[in-house]
Amino acid sequence: MNDDIVEVRAVDKATLDGLNAWGWVSYLLHLIVAIAAVVPGAQVSVAVLLIALVIDLVKRPDASGTWYASHFAWRIRSVLWAGVLYVLTAPLWLLFFVPGWIAWCVISLWFLYRIVRGMVAMNQQEALPR
Repeated sequence: MNDDIVEVRAVDKATLDGLNAWGWVSYLLHLIVAIAAVVPGAQVSVAVLLIALVIDLVKRPDASGTWYASHFAWRIRSVLWAGVLYVLTAPLWLLFFVPGWIAWCVISLWFLYRIVRGMVAMNQQEALPR
């Protein structure tokens, strides 16, 4: 049995153009948050991340059956995993400042990597791994 089979559907150019535009808006919002997370003192509002996440959740069904679907899923998974990891490592801040700081720096760099990797793949019009 082959698990790599993906259902592909025909989508008109206007829908693809819209998915492309919304995908780039979402990536740019995620990038702002990711950069701010690794630059000391440059924190942005969580609202920016939530706006990007809502865009991804709302537009994801429209991307079903296209290579854009992998990008919407990639961004959603990135945010959810980063959130879970931040919550799990939050007690380190209370117990030991340095380990908490190191953990959050690693998570922030990982999140930045995921966003940049996704942007590069989107620019090359490539799907991302599931």
